[in-house]
Amino acid sequence: MTKSIAVFGTGPGVGQAVARRYGKEGYDVVLVARRQGPLDELARELSAGGVTAHAVTADLDRTDAVPALARRIRARVGDPTALYYGPAPTDPAFLPAADLTPEALRDRLPITLYTLLALVGEFLPAMVERGDGALLSAQGAAAVQGRPYMSGWPTILAAQRNYLQSLAAEVAGKGVYVGALYIGARILGTPFEADYRRRQAQGEPVPEMAAADPAELADILWDMHAGRDRHEAVFPAGLLDG
Repeated sequence: MTKSIAVFGTGPGVGQAVARRYGKEGYDVVLVARRQGPLDELARELSAGGVTAHAVTADLDRTDAVPALARRIRARVGDPTALYYGPAPTDPAFLPAADLTPEALRDRLPITLYTLLALVGEFLPAMVERGDGALLSAQGAAAVQGRPYMSGWPTILAAQRNYLQSLAAEVAGKGVYVGALYIGARILGTPFEADYRRRQAQGEPVPEMAAADPAELADILWDMHAGRDRHEAVFPAGLLDG
């Protein structure tokens, strides 16, 4: 049986790298993001390399649209063998903890948590029935450890992490792997990286951050999935030590 992965949040950076990595491993790939143009471009690139790729546009802020999205994915590959979830809000809105409001969290809950829950509800049962599957995620390391002036979206990422930890324990004996990568680095080729370099060149104060090649991050996720010997990883290694 051909294996497949649905990549939710196939933007520049980790999402696209995950699509390439799993395509290299022989997976059919479903690319999911808001904009059709970049998806079609990546699908053509993958197809040229012999990978079966499908572009599916969706607004992952729309949790109510998940059942229809799931039907569109099944029409192309059936129930996917693996699921990667890594979208980010258009505006993460990092705030001081003292300024955090209910509204700031409410606006970012759908894309960070609600849609993930709905997608797991759609696709996990088939993974359990098969006795094989994987649920993967990559997010910022602020989900693991709170940082000054970086509340807001990371607060919800921490809730996402708690959910994934519980889910990992519940499905471990059913053949389903849950793995999450937490990244404390600027990812090359992303809008964040471009803005970081612009601000740095203009002499603005920016925090020192390691650079991360998205292909390397996708390799880490693949190795976690293939080895199934750990459920979480942090990049760079040792980032949160001490």
